[in-house]
Amino acid sequence: MAGVTTPGWPAAEQIRTHRLTLEPLAVAHADAMVSVLAAPDMYAFSGGTPPTRDDLVRRYQGQTTGRSPDGTQGWLNWVLRLRATGALAGTVQATVERRDTEVVAAIAWVVAQREQGRGYAGEAATAMASWLRAHGVTTLTASIHPDHLASHAVARRVGLTPTGEVDDDGEELWRGR
Repeated sequence: MAGVTTPGWPAAEQIRTHRLTLEPLAVAHADAMVSVLAAPDMYAFSGGTPPTRDDLVRRYQGQTTGRSPDGTQGWLNWVLRLRATGALAGTVQATVERRDTEVVAAIAWVVAQREQGRGYAGEAATAMASWLRAHGVTTLTASIHPDHLASHAVARRVGLTPTGEVDDDGEELWRGR
C-alpha cells in the first residue's frame, strides 16, 4: 500500500476537491492555523479555548507521527486549503483502528468561523471519507454534540446516522459504512 507509515496504517495524502485541497498536516501549518482556530465561539460545543501557536506546534508534532505511541491507532490529519485563495480554512481528521473484522475511523472536522456556512466541512469530510474507504476503512464514526446541527448535516452528507449512544461527554455517536 502506498504511503504506509507503519504496518497497516496509511499515511495521509493530498486530496483535491472542487474547491479545496486537503493537505497532510505538517508542524509548519501551526502559524497559519492559529488564526483559523482563533474564534472563541468555535468551541461552544466542544469546549476549550483557542489554541496558541505553541499549543498547535506540540499537538501537530504528535499528530504528524501518523500513529499512536503503541501503534494500535493510525492518525490521519489534513488542513483544508481554499483553492481559490490559498488560505487555510480548517481541518479534517481520522483516528483509525482495527476492531475484530472491521477497520473503524473516528472522523472529525472543524472549519474557521469566517468560512462556515459554505459547505466546506461537508465537502472535505466527504472527500476524506472516500479516501478512507479506498484505503480499507469499513466503518466511519463521529461523536457529535446533540445541539450541533451543522455537524449533523455534515455527518449525514458523509453517510452517517445517529446511533442513540451517548458518550461520557454527552456527545452522540454517529455511524456509517
